[in-house]
Amino acid sequence: MLSDVMEDYLKAIYVLQTESGPPVSTSAIAERVGKTPPTVTSMLETLEDRGLVEREKYKGTELTEEGRTVALEVLRHHRLLEAYLAEHLDYSWSEVHDEADALEHHISEEFERRVAAALGDPAVDPHGDPIPGVDLEPPADDDARPLTEVAVGDRVVIARVSDRDDEELEYLDRAGITPGTTIEVLDVAPFGMVTVEVGPDSDEIVGANDDEGTDTSRDGTGSGAAADSGREQSLPETIAAAVRVRPVEEVNGAAATDAGVGGA
Repeated sequence: MLSDVMEDYLKAIYVLQTESGPPVSTSAIAERVGKTPPTVTSMLETLEDRGLVEREKYKGTELTEEGRTVALEVLRHHRLLEAYLAEHLDYSWSEVHDEADALEHHISEEFERRVAAALGDPAVDPHGDPIPGVDLEPPADDDARPLTEVAVGDRVVIARVSDRDDEELEYLDRAGITPGTTIEVLDVAPFGMVTVEVGPDSDEIVGANDDEGTDTSRDGTGSGAAADSGREQSLPETIAAAVRVRPVEEVNGAAATDAGVGGA
């Protein structure tokens, strides 16, 4: 049986692998789990002995298939719990992470099943991160990119936001930067602030088209009223880098297809 700490390490390595690809450096793991590199090295040796990770000198650490399965199960527990806490217990999205961290190791598979059913088997958690399925297969590759890489004038939809820092989440919540919200990049200062106009939710964009698919927005992407009432927000570069986005046309098209708008 694995300890809570071992599971935390496996989860951290999995998340780092999805962000930057394997192998993962010891320093990156240390930063993620809040431990010193020597402490991390000792734990990685233990995990390697258990067949959960593979390590290569001067390159880094990668999960084995068994280690990945454990990580996905813990991550499924974590993200389902976050969704349940937010939807049914009125936790804010900045509060759910720590609570889920404390609970994720101690719920039964039956409890997990009931939580998923109560939520309607959600695809994402409150931060927009994908929830692994019950089969524990890795979620599909995410093509969302950091907000810092978006050009001025582009309109994008918030796909997900890093839950690494509670204060950042509170800041973004006050700014209206949450998953599903449309924004337009107004200015990107070199090594500085990213200024955006916050618009409607992505489902409002699809709803802004009439039954014949006629564009009723100011620029072909959403509700004119919602766009006109947008407000400007300036985000520090470090916070903007934690926000992942997709082109509004991509999200609009997918949602319209699902809803039967403009379809054959």
